[in-house]
Amino acid sequence: MTKVDARGYSCPEPVIMAQNAVKEGTPVEILVDNMTPVKNISRFAANNNLTMEYVETPEGDYLITLK
Repeated sequence: MTKVDARGYSCPEPVIMAQNAVKEGTPVEILVDNMTPVKNISRFAANNNLTMEYVETPEGDYLITLK
């Protein structure tokens, strides 16, 4: 599983990081620090027939899984 830490990056960088990780294969886990990249990565997933799930971590970040 590829893991990407995109905390601290502004969009569109987290989406680009997710795209590059998916090219290497799935599943992919992406850690982001706010809801904007969650929404943007959700659109990327929908447009590419990927399943996306996310959970809020105890630290207040969001862990996204793409399959």
